[in-house]
Amino acid sequence: MKNAVVLLSGGLDSATVLAMAHAQGYACYALSVDYGQRHHSELAAAKRVAETLGAREHRVVNIDLTGFGGSALTDNNIAVPELASEGIPLTYVPARNTIMLSLALAWAEVLHAQDIFIGVNAVDYSGYPDCRPAYIEAFERMANLATQAAVEGHPLTIHAPLLHLSKAEIIRQGDMLGVDYAMTVSCYQADALGRACGLCDSCRLRRDGFSAAGVIDPTRYRN
Repeated sequence: MKNAVVLLSGGLDSATVLAMAHAQGYACYALSVDYGQRHHSELAAAKRVAETLGAREHRVVNIDLTGFGGSALTDNNIAVPELASEGIPLTYVPARNTIMLSLALAWAEVLHAQDIFIGVNAVDYSGYPDCRPAYIEAFERMANLATQAAVEGHPLTIHAPLLHLSKAEIIRQGDMLGVDYAMTVSCYQADALGRACGLCDSCRLRRDGFSAAGVIDPTRYRN
């Protein structure tokens, strides 16, 4: 059984990726990041998901990105958009996936793991530049230039199994693997109990995905 680090936010996509990695026979080490996100209840969801879907271990690393702000998720002076917009949205967190993948890379080296899983998606996504295939390919190349393991002949692979799937296809995959999506929190402004606003981009994509997949949406909404 090979070790793998799985980035786990507590949302729908990362829960599906953890289930997929586990089904492929990996010993999964789930990594969540507390970066000062507005939707802090996703971390409680990540804990539930890790326990339920068989993670070997779950760790939470603290990196306070509120010191930089620049995003509706890390700056309380920027409101979370509740209307669809064009271009890169205000919920984009500068360098977030780069930071998270770097942390996953560090843990992977310690675990002698050659595989990292991340739930980025380039189809039903919100316009984030660090969710594109070219970005994942570039980070993998960098990782294999920068690590002792790769230099000594043990290259690392970044797995992004959801990259080219629609939200409906992701939900169907997870449903087949027995993921209980009621455990997950996707909303950008979920309350302390994990209840969703139903208005932000993430809520909209999630709701439309369940509808298109023909799967009952278990999301708990505030209203």
